[in-house]
Amino acid sequence: MDSNEKYELLLTQLRAKEGFICDMDGVIYHGNNLLPGVREFVNWLYEEKKSFLFLTNASERSPKELQQKLLRLGLEVDESHFYTSALATAKFIHSQAPGCSAYVIGGPGLVNALYDAGITMNDVNPDYVVVGETNSYNYNMILKAVSLINQGARLIATNSDLTGPSDFGIIPACRALVAPIELATGKKAYFVGKPNPLMMRTGLRLLDVHSEDAAMIGDRMDTDIVAGMESGLMTALVLSGVSTLENIKEFSYRPSIILNGVGDIPNK
Repeated sequence: MDSNEKYELLLTQLRAKEGFICDMDGVIYHGNNLLPGVREFVNWLYEEKKSFLFLTNASERSPKELQQKLLRLGLEVDESHFYTSALATAKFIHSQAPGCSAYVIGGPGLVNALYDAGITMNDVNPDYVVVGETNSYNYNMILKAVSLINQGARLIATNSDLTGPSDFGIIPACRALVAPIELATGKKAYFVGKPNPLMMRTGLRLLDVHSEDAAMIGDRMDTDIVAGMESGLMTALVLSGVSTLENIKEFSYRPSIILNGVGDIPNK
């Protein structure tokens, strides 16, 4: 079997999956730009009656905001098809310490998810310091977080992405924002989002599909692909985001199939 035949066989296997867990940044869009082939892919998911979930490590926006963003880009997808690292983080903290409080560095999506889980905001003596992505990150926030952790607060972060794609190219993501706090306190953050199995198990439950019948589609080897692989899913890496054919070689594992983008999936 030559490489083209192997690729077509893998693509046929991917198309046959009942459920798809799909990353968003670098897979569906860059910033406010829909990526090529996405509209055709989403239409195909509906036409083939596939179960699908957009599982994103981005924590700034709520599922409703993500749904509205796709609507502005011309895609109509129900809010139930979205799950974020902010929701996963709020669920985890609530399971650990119901009714606790937190000092939060992050966007409205994270703050609202914590509120909805019964976690209150506290910048005096919180149980947790919670870090997600935000455009308002500044030095005073780092100082506050370091002080609170040194007083006993535990450090939680929404996701371990070091960088992410944007309209302006690759930009720092959550792990880069957490790093100064870790270095200054000597404490390591617990990362809740992909590739943490906690988030993947929740994703599969929401998808209501067994792992053997599902596929993970993402643009990152270090979060999406390793999360899918360790959860028993077929994995499809798209080259429309962070990963490139060159940096894939740095990893000791491989995706099941490599695609230019999700537009390669629908039958043409």
